[in-house]
Amino acid sequence: MEVHLYGKNVLLQEAEESDIETLYYWRFEDKEQEAKKWNGPYIPEEKITKEAYFKSWDHQILGNIPSFLTIICDGKAVGYVGAYWVDKNTSWLETGIVIYNPDYWNGGYGFEAYKLWINYLFKSTKLHRLGMSTWSGNGRMIRVAEKLGMKEEARIRKARIVNGRYFDAVKMGILKEEWESVYHN
Repeated sequence: MEVHLYGKNVLLQEAEESDIETLYYWRFEDKEQEAKKWNGPYIPEEKITKEAYFKSWDHQILGNIPSFLTIICDGKAVGYVGAYWVDKNTSWLETGIVIYNPDYWNGGYGFEAYKLWINYLFKSTKLHRLGMSTWSGNGRMIRVAEKLGMKEEARIRKARIVNGRYFDAVKMGILKEEWESVYHN
């Protein structure tokens, strides 16, 4: 089953070969690497081959639910949403979003894409909670999560180093019943 989630300004879809090519460029070849200043800048990332990157997109969670969907804006891949297991026994997934193309920052695209993703995960599964992790220097991600109804569940003080400065690790989450009370699904 092909997944296509339509919003007002974004489309989430399973990655096509051209989408993965574009995202590989943004993640590993773009000279500016602006997204890496926000998306886990405390995690060293080695460049991998295109073949390995393509293979990394071939994962599923919960049977036929893709682990990643490409964010399409104006007909082009600009980022992706994803999820991975924290604990299968308690049905706990960690979720995330990255928009590599800075032309699509601060315009509500990330909020819309993340909302579509969380809604899809809750509606398509029996999951009862979703979480996300970031760092205290990424105020935009924290604001998006709060706007979607996520609550701060943990703050690990001075656990991340970015540009020689310590920042807190921040974990946020939302329960299915909280989601449904806000979005009436």
